[in-house]
Amino acid sequence: MPDLAAPLPDHLRRVAEIVFGDRLVQAQDYAGLLATDGVIRGLIGPRETPRLWDRHILNCAAMAPLLHEGDFVVDVGSGAGLPGLVLAIARPDLEVALVEPLARRTAFLEEAVATLDLGARVMIVRGRAEEVAANPAMFHVKPADVVTARAVAPLDRLAGWCLPLASVGGRLLAMKGSSAADEIATHSSAIKRLGGTVPVLHKRIVDETAEPTYIVEVIRERAAGGGSGKRQPSNPGSRRR
Repeated sequence: MPDLAAPLPDHLRRVAEIVFGDRLVQAQDYAGLLATDGVIRGLIGPRETPRLWDRHILNCAAMAPLLHEGDFVVDVGSGAGLPGLVLAIARPDLEVALVEPLARRTAFLEEAVATLDLGARVMIVRGRAEEVAANPAMFHVKPADVVTARAVAPLDRLAGWCLPLASVGGRLLAMKGSSAADEIATHSSAIKRLGGTVPVLHKRIVDETAEPTYIVEVIRERAAGGGSGKRQPSNPGSRRR
């Protein structure tokens, strides 16, 4: 039976059934983990528990239709597994690597993956994005079809950390707030220098009662060009959820 620490609101049940299908019980179990261990360990604020479904779980699941069949997804700064674990539950065809530098977070992720029986398709990688990109063989991470990130950093820095993890032709899908269009206008030139295409903004509405999900899509066209030799800023890897 699903953990009832974070009950699925009645007005969102139909949407959740469509998004997760026969994996809805898994999604409910994950919500229960977020509302209990996630709060105890400081990964989710206690005031967020009443809004786990609309603001976090279904918000992240809105990204799922943008993924292709069988994609290998690398979730950068995965934290409590948002959006990486949500995508793994919603899309059983995906392989997902959860990249997270902090031990207390990777411990939670390992336990969540085991509890939700996702181990065959989900791997936990303890490290910073730039460390994994610099030595993927050491971390056993292949080039990604899609790199995801949620509320990590401004788009220019995010592209610097995430695009090197993608294969050429692979994509960065970054979840952003309502100011996403302003970020695109500000950082498009920097992203182009880093080997990415002009960002495209997707606005997805899972349910009229939930907040819209803003997703910025960037395709990796090439390795970062220009030979500038500039170092990308270090990824602090310590975002809040």
